Amino acid sequence: MGDIKKSIRENYGRIARQSGASCCGSAETALGPDVGAYTAAEARAVPAGANMGLGCGNPVAIADLRPGETVLDLGSGGGFDCFLAANAVGPEGHVIGVDMTEDMIAVATRNAERGGYANVEFRLGEIESLPVESETVDVIISNCVINLVPDKMRAFSEAFRVLRPGGRLHVSDIVLGNDLPAAIAESIEAYVGCVAGAVRRSDYLAAIRDNGFTDIVIERDIDAVSLLNGCCDAEAGGCSCALPELPDGLVASVTLSARKPI
Repeated sequence: MGDIKKSIRENYGRIARQSGASCCGSAETALGPDVGAYTAAEARAVPAGANMGLGCGNPVAIADLRPGETVLDLGSGGGFDCFLAANAVGPEGHVIGVDMTEDMIAVATRNAERGGYANVEFRLGEIESLPVESETVDVIISNCVINLVPDKMRAFSEAFRVLRPGGRLHVSDIVLGNDLPAAIAESIEAYVGCVAGAVRRSDYLAAIRDNGFTDIVIERDIDAVSLLNGCCDAEAGGCSCALPELPDGLVASVTLSARKPI
């Protein structure tokens, strides 16, 4: 499959340089209500350019963020979820966004400066080796990113490490309901498009559980084929992409919660 991370950096770097344009449109238009879309008010509450339409859910909506908490966003992109989290935790709270794409970090940092978000920072790094000290985070959020990480066990191990005892994990992601056809599983375009890197739902949950998390609850679990196929609809999105057409029932968008024991 070649250098997966290089391909991911190139693709999302290109999206960042194009001011966040993606085949899926904006976060407000890309996600239907069944996926757990952001509201119009949420879309307006962040700096222009942060809303890239790259998510598959709304983890902030279920995170029950409280003033003063420290929040970490895994794969923060243009900073959309970070800014929503920052609004919730207030000036006494702190939000850290981690992304492995330099262009995304640059865009997100500019967005923070433009929006006057003194309580948000963005760090360049990989989810399998987070640039965050152990037990310093109250809440982790992530939106349609961990499917892109080759070593998901390591990703959840790092998430467990940086959370304080009692800390919460809230993730929206793509999982599989069945094995992928070979043509999709071996496609780098499908990997970058959030499909070929996804794993079965049971394996995803096992990776969370086996790293020590408890109280794992799936808050939403819906078919995501129409969402992902829509990202490659030239008429709807104004662009083309090489993601293969997906069979019904193959992929799902899940939003889940878990906790690090005290």
